[in-house]
Amino acid sequence: MRPRRFLPTGPLTGRIRVPGDKSISHRSIMLGALAVGETRVTGLLEGEDVLATAAAMRAMGASVERLGDGEWRVSGVGVGALLQPEAALDMGNSGTSTRLLMGLVSSHPITASFVGDASLSKRPMGRVIEPLSRMGADFTASPGGTLPLMLRGAAPAVPIEYRLPVASAQVKSAILLAGLNTPGITTVIEPVPTRDHSERMLRGFGAQLDVETDADGVRTIRIVGEAELRPQVIEVPGDPSSAAFFIVAALIVPGSDVVIENVGLNPTRAGLIEVLRLMGGQIDELNPREVGGEPVADLHVRHSVLTGIAVDPAVAPSMIDEFPALFVAAALAQGRTVTTGLDELRVKESDRLAVMAAALTAAGARVSETEDGLIIDGTGGDPLPGTGHAIATHLDHRIAMSMAVAGLVSTNGVEVDDTRPIATSFPVFEALLDGLRG
Repeated sequence: MRPRRFLPTGPLTGRIRVPGDKSISHRSIMLGALAVGETRVTGLLEGEDVLATAAAMRAMGASVERLGDGEWRVSGVGVGALLQPEAALDMGNSGTSTRLLMGLVSSHPITASFVGDASLSKRPMGRVIEPLSRMGADFTASPGGTLPLMLRGAAPAVPIEYRLPVASAQVKSAILLAGLNTPGITTVIEPVPTRDHSERMLRGFGAQLDVETDADGVRTIRIVGEAELRPQVIEVPGDPSSAAFFIVAALIVPGSDVVIENVGLNPTRAGLIEVLRLMGGQIDELNPREVGGEPVADLHVRHSVLTGIAVDPAVAPSMIDEFPALFVAAALAQGRTVTTGLDELRVKESDRLAVMAAALTAAGARVSETEDGLIIDGTGGDPLPGTGHAIATHLDHRIAMSMAVAGLVSTNGVEVDDTRPIATSFPVFEALLDGLRG
């Protein structure tokens, strides 16, 4: 373990650029590996999760290599041409890699074993196993539908129409990726919109994909199978989930003035910014532009007096990974913040409701845990007391980074029990944070 105590050191000032978007990074490698020809990617997130995806695609026949200038080159094998991996696919801590690759493999005539670390091996895969089984894939999973599991792909797979029982971009994406090599039309009905990177990127690579949205906001997504994907040149925008920690830090540390460059602002991912603005946060968009079909801007964030609100549960899918950071902002706000509809947070890398409630309480915040959310009474801007012992982060990178931010606005600092998991999504987090603190 690598513990660290995060202490207040004055205002955060300067300009930073966060690593590339994790969702887009995963998909650029997967789709590049299924295109015939050479896809080039710049700005790829080189965290452990994305590297697990790269290793898995290599194991199934694609060439995925990093060039000396930081650009990545992916030479694909074509849809339907994935090879049988010789060993188990080690997904490390990456739930995205696991669920999306299960979709890819399920419509290919190969067998693959999926394994992961202790945290990933506790996460439920049944929500993906169920629709992929309907398409013809066969699964042998551990008790509870977890890793390790064995997947035998179907050839040919059967197209299905599937209505998502829970809002999940990963389940949606797994079915669409399975549909790439499935004869006919595979349909996903999404009652609550989730991040749409898969739809945007599948279209960009040449798949026939249509989206219809009815008057109630229900999205029906159809993909035509046996696709032929074309290689692309991709520039990955900065990850809004990584930017979240610096947005919150700049808002709550007195005197702070920070510009975060090149942040992806896909509307299905920008819920945190909307909520923080409702709380009074000064977050301005500079130089708005479009990169590879994704909206991007530089964010100018200044210290602000935040006020607690009741967060509309309808925005949860557009900020599901950012709630740990929001909870820290709420702990320093004036008044009460109430969150509901967050059942999904209980099945992330950790039970993020229970773990964040315990961590913030240990740091001196006033937090009540409910069945599907947290109620937080803020300090009104006064520092948290801090912790006398290490916070248990349960191998969860977002818990570690959120509590690091809390330490910046504390009297005695906040000690995180292990900073190593941060490398799964944000290897340079500590270096960027230290740079802003002078």
